[in-house]
Amino acid sequence: SMTFEGALIEAGVPIRTIEQGVGTCDFVTSIECVPAGKFHGPMVVSMRPMTPAQAVRATQVTTRFSATHGAPVHIGDPAAIGITDIQSPTFGAGVDIYDGEVPVFWACGITPQTVALASNVEFMITHKPGHMFITDLRDAEVALL
Repeated sequence: SMTFEGALIEAGVPIRTIEQGVGTCDFVTSIECVPAGKFHGPMVVSMRPMTPAQAVRATQVTTRFSATHGAPVHIGDPAAIGITDIQSPTFGAGVDIYDGEVPVFWACGITPQTVALASNVEFMITHKPGHMFITDLRDAEVALL
C-alpha cells in the first residue's frame, strides 16, 4: 500500500505512520481470502487513521491503484474485521488515533505470508513488512487514469 501514499499526500490526506516515523501498522484480520488450490488464510490489512472526509478522499484516490492495493477493504469499527486492540498491530507499531478520526484499512502485501503459514507452504520468498519490492515502475504508472 506504500504505492499510493504519495498520491494520498498530494491529495491532502496525511499519513500517520509517516508523521510518527512508524514503518507499518498492520493487522491480521478475520477476513478469509478466497481459497485458490491449497492456498487459504486470513487477510492482513494496513491501517491509517483519518477523518471521515479524508477517508472519502482516500477512497477516491486509492481506487485508481487497483493493480496494487486499491480502495479500502474496511472503514470504521476494527472489531468488525476481527481486530481486538487497535493499538497493538500484528506487524509494526501502533499510531495515534485522534478524536473525530476513523481507522481505514487496506489489503496488505503481508497477506501472502499469513496464507503461506495457514497453507503449510514449505518454502516461500516474500517481503519484510515495511520493506517493499523494488521496481523501475513509477507509482503513477500503476494507477488507472
